[in-house]
Amino acid sequence: MMEASQESTADSLLKDECYADFLKEGFDVKTYTAQAIHHAVIAEQLAKLAEGISQLDRELHCQVVARHEDLLAQATGIESLEGVLQMMQTRIAALQSAVDRIRTKIVDPYNKIVARTAQLARLQVACDLLRRIIRILYLSKRLQGQLQGGSREITKAAQSLNELDGDGMSITGLLTQ
Repeated sequence: MMEASQESTADSLLKDECYADFLKEGFDVKTYTAQAIHHAVIAEQLAKLAEGISQLDRELHCQVVARHEDLLAQATGIESLEGVLQMMQTRIAALQSAVDRIRTKIVDPYNKIVARTAQLARLQVACDLLRRIIRILYLSKRLQGQLQGGSREITKAAQSLNELDGDGMSITGLLTQ
């Protein structure tokens, strides 16, 4: 019986022409007010609206009374969900903090290793170049001595020149690296 009266209250409000304007998709308060003022039915409209508000208040009260157990259960459920959400946010913050600490422990050493590896590669290139320079200096000193030895050392000098030019030991090859 109570549900039948609830349906009739809702249906009567929805079917009433006075409230039909409020249900339209493009309802505009200013337009509605201007029309009410223009037609000089303000007192009548206000009375009708007050009656509708009163009906809606009664309907809302009936709905709350009829479903108060469900509403209380939902409110309690929302409170427990808020507690779970707060706990999850705390755990997420702790997890983020742990990730940041681990990142610091991993990223800093990784960056140092990368920098040291690049430095080592450059040192290896420099050492290789120094070995070649020392070899060129040794061969050029030997060549100078052989050239001062005259014609009897000429074959040895040619051999030294060949060594300077071979094995990528030329001065031009050294400078291009």
